[in-house]
Amino acid sequence: MHSSLSSFSSTFTPNPNLLQTLHPLLLFFPSNSNSKLKHKTKTLSFHKPSSSIANTIIRILRVIPDWADLVKERGVQQKRNLYDHQTWVEHRSSLRHVRHFLSSLSSRVVLSLVPPVIFFTTFAAIIAGYNSVVLAQWLPGFFPVLRASSLSYQLTAPALALLLVFRTEEAYARFVEGKKAWTKVIAGVHDFARVVMASVENNGEALSVKMALLNYIMAFPVVLKCHVLYDSDVRGDLQHLLEVDDLEVVVESKHPPRCIIEFISQSIRLLKLEDSRRDVLESKISCFHEGIGICEQLLSIPIPLSYTYLTSRFLVLWHLTLPIILWDDCHWIVVPATFISAASLFCIEEVGVLIEEPFPMLALDDLCRKAQKDIQEVIATENLIRAQLVAKRNSYSNEHSQNGWPTPS
Repeated sequence: MHSSLSSFSSTFTPNPNLLQTLHPLLLFFPSNSNSKLKHKTKTLSFHKPSSSIANTIIRILRVIPDWADLVKERGVQQKRNLYDHQTWVEHRSSLRHVRHFLSSLSSRVVLSLVPPVIFFTTFAAIIAGYNSVVLAQWLPGFFPVLRASSLSYQLTAPALALLLVFRTEEAYARFVEGKKAWTKVIAGVHDFARVVMASVENNGEALSVKMALLNYIMAFPVVLKCHVLYDSDVRGDLQHLLEVDDLEVVVESKHPPRCIIEFISQSIRLLKLEDSRRDVLESKISCFHEGIGICEQLLSIPIPLSYTYLTSRFLVLWHLTLPIILWDDCHWIVVPATFISAASLFCIEEVGVLIEEPFPMLALDDLCRKAQKDIQEVIATENLIRAQLVAKRNSYSNEHSQNGWPTPS
């Protein structure tokens, strides 16, 4: 029995199709148990012509969506401007509707809607064409006309309206919260700079530390702006505010806003101030920490994704069935009706998605430049006023004697 077993041999050769099927499963086995099978499958190459065709079709179908996304992202990165009196006059002009309509083809919101609107309008034309062919009896009789009652739409329309309203209102609430956070940060920068100029003397070593501290304070909103905006140039925005060695530390830091705060804290410690004044200066830093917390929360936590997914799926199903629902009443008018519905409802949803991330919608560059310009103007004004007051004091002391009587001329 033993000799018969020892002389047994097999001429089994692995089936290449079987190896192809089992190849993903071999990864779960130990390497010493499937090394031979891996060796055999390593030399096999399986040509799949259908995969290349599918990839080509996918690339063709993605041309318009990729173009629309590129236009939208380019518009998101576009710089916003603060409004002045002249801008408000143009904003409320009676010709604004004509101007807004003529600029539709350059609107990133409108251009980003090209893929869904084209798809659903084409789908409506296909449904209308199919129903027309069936009604003309060009197809066998078992092909049905795609029609349905509009009662389901009358019942679900309020639900869709509530979803869109909730989605847009929540996005706008985030926009308002981001705007309030930045308003508080800019106000804190002005207040901090005012306290520094009032608390620190303009003499000796304290003057150099004071000017460096003011530069760090002006740099904070710029760094925070670069922190919350995608693809920002921290080095380019700070090169006129910080010295080269300080700029390198900030750029190499993992969290530039907190690095600037550390520069501010260390500068305050270098100043020879009374404890009460130092405490007042350090208390102003809390506004910066609060601004960082709110901005990072808005940036990292979106509206609950369940609402976003539900709204998107509801809109898609609504417009896929819209040509069938409207066929009996509209016939070929379902094509422009679907176009208008898709352009309107998807535009509302797109606006909500855009303002959900509030920072690209705010004029942060103008806010930072304005804060820097205001502080520099206050510094120049402070020096001018101090020089004038010193000149008046000297003039007053020269014109009057020490006992308060005028000096004889």
